[in-house]
Amino acid sequence: MLDIKYIRENAELLKKTAEQKQIEVDIDRLVDLDKNMKEKQAAIEKMRTERNTLSAEIPTLQGDSKEEKVKFVRNLKEDLSKLEAELKPIEEEFKNLMLRVPNPTLPEVPYGKSDEDNVEIRKVGEIREFSFTPKAHYELGETLDLMDFTHASKIAGSRTYYLKNDAVLLEMAICRYVLDKLVSKGFTPMSVPVMVKDIAMSGTGYFPLGKEQAYEIGEDGLYLVGTSEVSLVSYHNGEVVDVKDKPILYAGYSNCFRREAGTYGKDTKGLYRVHQFTKIEQVVICKADLDEQYKLHDFLLNNSEEILQELGIPYRVVKVCTGDIGQGQVRKHDIEAWMPSRNAYSETHSCSSFNDFQARRSNIRYKDENGELKFAYTLNNTAIASPRILIPILENYQNEDGSVNIPEALVPYMGGKTLIGK
Repeated sequence: MLDIKYIRENAELLKKTAEQKQIEVDIDRLVDLDKNMKEKQAAIEKMRTERNTLSAEIPTLQGDSKEEKVKFVRNLKEDLSKLEAELKPIEEEFKNLMLRVPNPTLPEVPYGKSDEDNVEIRKVGEIREFSFTPKAHYELGETLDLMDFTHASKIAGSRTYYLKNDAVLLEMAICRYVLDKLVSKGFTPMSVPVMVKDIAMSGTGYFPLGKEQAYEIGEDGLYLVGTSEVSLVSYHNGEVVDVKDKPILYAGYSNCFRREAGTYGKDTKGLYRVHQFTKIEQVVICKADLDEQYKLHDFLLNNSEEILQELGIPYRVVKVCTGDIGQGQVRKHDIEAWMPSRNAYSETHSCSSFNDFQARRSNIRYKDENGELKFAYTLNNTAIASPRILIPILENYQNEDGSVNIPEALVPYMGGKTLIGK
């Protein structure tokens, strides 16, 4: 959410931002509503003051004067009720439009209409040349008894899976390895609620835009999160935090759920696009300082790159363009790991900066060096997401006999095991 004063003063910029981010929102209508709302609020406040003054005066009056004032106050109350009723839908529409206004991107964000326009900034690692025809992860998963899609589909539908045997241990090894790395860098590990209220989804910018991607538990008024970012940022909803001297660093471990609405027929085979997954998310809450935000953004990005480097997975980093960046994000990088079965680099990590977009919606503030309350800045980045990360590991580490080597960094977390074989 943005400050309405900023919106009024930068209406044309925000129209352009909405067009670039492909978000439908009527900025002119919002500005008009704001003006109308303020006029009605001022009139209501004036009428309430007059009503209260006269109501206090009436007991001191007598006779016709008293009767006349009583009648006047009665009519005033009726007019006030009518005006309040007129204001309510205006406030509701104003609030709904405010939640749709996009955050302008930083100047470095490239212009583009889709992920095809994202700009590559570096590649790291050598793509393996196989001396045999490599198998896709789901083929390896079947022959090595690591995953089962048939039984999962029978009881849970499409985009579901069972992990089995060493795949389960491998996923747990990856998560523990990543958590240990982040803790060593000063992150507080957190296991978070995955069922949250609307206030958490709206506060972090996942509602109202994107609501179609969330699973709703209707009877309880709860939603399943698509990332622990929702729960971690919302942990401080409505609070004043201490970030003046150092930022808050959280590593959130959780199951995540996404409906994948709008992806019918896309990536239906294997583990790439599924409804339920496990993720460790890096979340930062810091003071409202752009220089610090840049440093922290690069810090988060570097952490994820280190993880892929230590796992020995080739990858590339791209700047995300205006048409592929989210409503609240001002700067974003994706990391894409090399996946032989797709013959392409494919997204495994997303690193995002929001300025005060989430903090303003969630009312998260801090006191600066002058004791003034300000909205904080927030950032996040995937540390690891499974089972998607299993794709490049299994496919890049496979052997001609169908076995799979375990990345050296994970061997201690696999009890010393170095090979997954029949």
